[in-house]
Amino acid sequence: MTTIQEGGAVDAGDRRTGGTPPWAALLAASIGQFLVVLDISVVNVALPGMRAGLGLGATSLQWVVNAYSLAFAGFLLLGGRAADLFGRKRVFVTGLGLFTAASLAGGLAQDAGMLIGARAVQGLGAAILAPVTLSLITGTFPEGPARTRAIAMWTAVGTAGGATGGLVGGLLTDYLSWRWVLLINVPIGVAVAVIAGRWLRDERPDADRQRLDLPGAALVTGGVGLLAFGIGRTEHHGWTSPDSLVPLVAAIVLLALFVAVEARTAQPLVQLRLFRLRSVAVGNLATLVSTMAGFALWYFLSLYMQNVLHYSAVRTGVSFLPHTAGIIVGSRLAPTLMARMDARLLAAGGGLMAAAGFAWQSAVLDAGGTFAGSILGPGIVMATGFGLLMTPLVEASTAGADRAEAGAVAGVVNTSRTIGGAIGLTILATAAARSGSDLAGGYSTAFLVAAVITAAGTALVAFLPRPRR
Repeated sequence: MTTIQEGGAVDAGDRRTGGTPPWAALLAASIGQFLVVLDISVVNVALPGMRAGLGLGATSLQWVVNAYSLAFAGFLLLGGRAADLFGRKRVFVTGLGLFTAASLAGGLAQDAGMLIGARAVQGLGAAILAPVTLSLITGTFPEGPARTRAIAMWTAVGTAGGATGGLVGGLLTDYLSWRWVLLINVPIGVAVAVIAGRWLRDERPDADRQRLDLPGAALVTGGVGLLAFGIGRTEHHGWTSPDSLVPLVAAIVLLALFVAVEARTAQPLVQLRLFRLRSVAVGNLATLVSTMAGFALWYFLSLYMQNVLHYSAVRTGVSFLPHTAGIIVGSRLAPTLMARMDARLLAAGGGLMAAAGFAWQSAVLDAGGTFAGSILGPGIVMATGFGLLMTPLVEASTAGADRAEAGAVAGVVNTSRTIGGAIGLTILATAAARSGSDLAGGYSTAFLVAAVITAAGTALVAFLPRPRR
């Protein structure tokens, strides 16, 4: 059997030498990323059902979401480095097992404590799983067209998971029960585990690399978790309130200590020299800024459709299908275009297209909007632009790193995306709140700010190094 790798074909020799078949790495990575991203959004639709079914209060409902997001943000770098040290297959299966078992426990939860605890473990499993999905690709495919195509698929499938979360959650909640937004992960997780067990090949790292930087792991986990928590608190308490400032200052202190520890330890969690690579440093910064705006597309449009146009959860999910198609088309076009033009020009073009879509969306959001007039056109422009932007950005963010550090770099990329999304959501929600009771006006303002942020992220693309042919 022949599988395609960079510039040509690779036959069954991969298997004889113990390498993972490229198709298996891509399939496992794509489905794993789909699950991780899907579960961030799918639960939101089921929150009213959880409240009614388990008698949850407002605080408990908030922690159903926060327990997952904080554990996910905090453990991403640890999960990425663990893949480098202990083997991608081993770590992939571990993360998938935790995620699947926690989904089962959450689906069967009988009270708030059990559900919140399950969501926290689910977030931990997702944090272990997410970086290894990307490092499976960067570790299996050498730099070049084949890796670009694989990253494009990973980007498209992951984004589709977030886009279809509302639809999947609405269908499962309306026709089955809220429990199925968690239980649905179980058969999918088992199927992916079979693929991983059968076709992924586990690397055998050298014995002298089998130590994990535990002090660094503890510092960065606490720092990133507190940063995400503090940013989330600003939405209700503001940036200057002690409720927000205390965790934010503590996060900065812990992250500063993390950098100090990493600079001195013999086997750091993240090699600081990686950030001397202009592609890694600029690529991750541009990814963080661009993701700040990306949340507006899904989050505020969902609120607009449900709170202003009074769409049901299912109709809202169906209305996002053109956006999902735009992301997939943009991501699939990106590798072909990157083979014919400077990837920086493609990223810049995609970013400007997304920014124009955000500005267009801002201009047409009003209380009397329709799907055809207020959602369809700007949505396709925004989504396609992001598809064209994110593939070259993800490739740039991982370019030049050694294969043995693919997991650590993947952890940095996923952390950039997660923290960027958290910061962006807070900034955009604050902008939207300034319009008071005018919901449509507030959402319009959020999209206008998102257009400015996207343009700023696009400007950073100019500082990326020239791609190698």
